[in-house]
Amino acid sequence: MLLPREFIEYLSRQLVKRLSPSIFEVTGAGVAVEAIQNIVLDEMEIEDRLNEEVREILSQYSEYMRREGVSYQEMFRRIKNKMLAERKVVRASGRDTGDAMKLSRDKITDISHKLVASMRKSRDFRMRKDPNDVRLEIVRTFTEILTIEEKVDKAARAKIRTMKREYVEGTEDYALLHRQYYVEEMKKLGIDLTA
Repeated sequence: MLLPREFIEYLSRQLVKRLSPSIFEVTGAGVAVEAIQNIVLDEMEIEDRLNEEVREILSQYSEYMRREGVSYQEMFRRIKNKMLAERKVVRASGRDTGDAMKLSRDKITDISHKLVASMRKSRDFRMRKDPNDVRLEIVRTFTEILTIEEKVDKAARAKIRTMKREYVEGTEDYALLHRQYYVEEMKKLGIDLTA
């Protein structure tokens, strides 16, 4: 998943904390946080499932690709792009679309539309402003928080690169180290992902 689950929970808490009650009112902070978190998680998991489908498709052609000298990464990208277009899924990864942040601007905008639509249907939210103004505030706050996350992620990766032993991204050791440094960097900013 592009964003750790703990960070998505933190992001959801921050959206409620920063935007309630001036932008929208909630019947209960916990219920609101959970509703937002579920929408963001669902959106992140869509691309994870799609990536898994692409890997499954490519595993059936691994021998052919090896024999013909076809690049796995190139085939992965092509198949994924085709599936994204067919299913009308907004690409989550910002780096794949040229955005500097992990999450693409398009995905943030897509999520904001889904959050506002959900808020309009729910009895747990009451918008105090025009739905589009609420959506724009969600995008602004979401982007602000993701900028912090990006700095933390870069700092964690930099720590791993400075180690004597080389760790390869994608390995279990790298993931464990990244998680440890990620949490440490968040704590330095006063962000406790567990609270």
